[in-house]
Amino acid sequence: MNFSDTFKKAGLFLVYSYLEKDPENNIPKIIDWVERIDDTGQMSRQVKAVKKALKDPDNNWRKWINSLYTDIDPEVRKATFTNLVVHSNILSAKKRKDLSEKYDCNIPWAVLIDPTSACNLHCTGCWASEYGDKLNMSFDELDDIIDQGKALGIYMYIYTGGEPLVRKDDVIALCNKHSDCQFLAFTNGTLIDYAFADEMLRVKNLIPALSVEGFRSETDFRRGTGTYDRVEKAMEILKRKKLPFGISCCYTKANAELIGSEAYFDQMIEWGAKFCWFFTYMPVGIDAAPDLIATAEQRKYMYDQVRKFRQSKPLFTIDFWNDGEYVHGCIAGGRNYCHINANADLEPCAFIHYSDTNLREKTLLEGFQGPLFMAYRKNQPFNENMLQPCPLLDNPGRLASMVDDSGAHSTEAMSPEDVHELSSKCVNAAKQWATKAESLWSFGQGKSVGYPDCLSPCNCRKQESTKASDVVDMGSSRK
Repeated sequence: MNFSDTFKKAGLFLVYSYLEKDPENNIPKIIDWVERIDDTGQMSRQVKAVKKALKDPDNNWRKWINSLYTDIDPEVRKATFTNLVVHSNILSAKKRKDLSEKYDCNIPWAVLIDPTSACNLHCTGCWASEYGDKLNMSFDELDDIIDQGKALGIYMYIYTGGEPLVRKDDVIALCNKHSDCQFLAFTNGTLIDYAFADEMLRVKNLIPALSVEGFRSETDFRRGTGTYDRVEKAMEILKRKKLPFGISCCYTKANAELIGSEAYFDQMIEWGAKFCWFFTYMPVGIDAAPDLIATAEQRKYMYDQVRKFRQSKPLFTIDFWNDGEYVHGCIAGGRNYCHINANADLEPCAFIHYSDTNLREKTLLEGFQGPLFMAYRKNQPFNENMLQPCPLLDNPGRLASMVDDSGAHSTEAMSPEDVHELSSKCVNAAKQWATKAESLWSFGQGKSVGYPDCLSPCNCRKQESTKASDVVDMGSSRK
């Protein structure tokens, strides 16, 4: 850390202490200061949005921010501010940008890691279920990946799986060792008990996102009888311990209307969730069912509902596909994030199971410079319409081409999946969504659609990329 960074960090902690004394009145003043020290401009739009929201006492974003002070343990709140805002953004954004230019490759903001393929549940339609406990990375391997990432300016790590809390002792040990990083875990929640919550309070830098995709009947049907009650108990423990948590929802053709309903949003808020990640179903895996892909009408419904409730509900939401307009398309392949499976294969995305790099043989940086990640870097965005960001679900020919050209292989160890076969599952959905996406993009481009005005979507210039109507039919593009 250079002198400038040291000065900034010291100043930020002084400011944070000032903020804690009277957050409601002091946040706007601190936002002015943060804007002045933000070298890259990465935080400017966000902090302006916060400032505007705080002027209105009835604004849902003001209520959400206030809840972070009433509902969250002060020391956990401080650690989250330190790691998520200071380390992962303000102090490291320029380093990642400089190294990206130096090495001519993507350096992501976040890395998703599967410590294990094991899970204590056997949910219908889960691709991890075929592996059982066959795949694992050791503590030393996980620790080394985080060390490599920090050297590149990456301080955000997200545990996935499998069920990452099957390895709860190692998860906590990594949080403890890397106290300067922020960790998040996508978890089914059933392994969270009071003892684990106390460990979370001790390390302070782990936030869970619990997978819940409906109410009791929907959850128990997919995950097993009694699962819903166990997850609700986990949320009750987290709320009582004043630990922040969120929800992870996968919407399908079978549950989209429920997931996007006001009743479900209100339930998440009542549970105490501070955020929700929405994912649409991806037909990944030999036995995956394309019939579960949400229809174009359902995807538009989720687009509309999420944006509507962003204007009225105190819940921070991220729609992994439909928010492409806020992040200029696909964020995978190291552009903003990447995935490492439990076999140490470096993958562009948690939903793209192809790789040309195993981190037991190469470094993280070598993987970012590998043919597949460089293909992502060269081809992003994959569509000039940011509502069609994905090279698989929205532009299925793009992924197949990159996998073929890079020499990447399927990382499905039990049942390798040909990329052309996988892509063919998405062609009909992509064509149907293209029509909706064209209409939405033409109407909404550059306008605020849910977040405060200064978080409005990017006014993207036209790129040399796939047009909305040019979806490739993989049935005719096999090499």
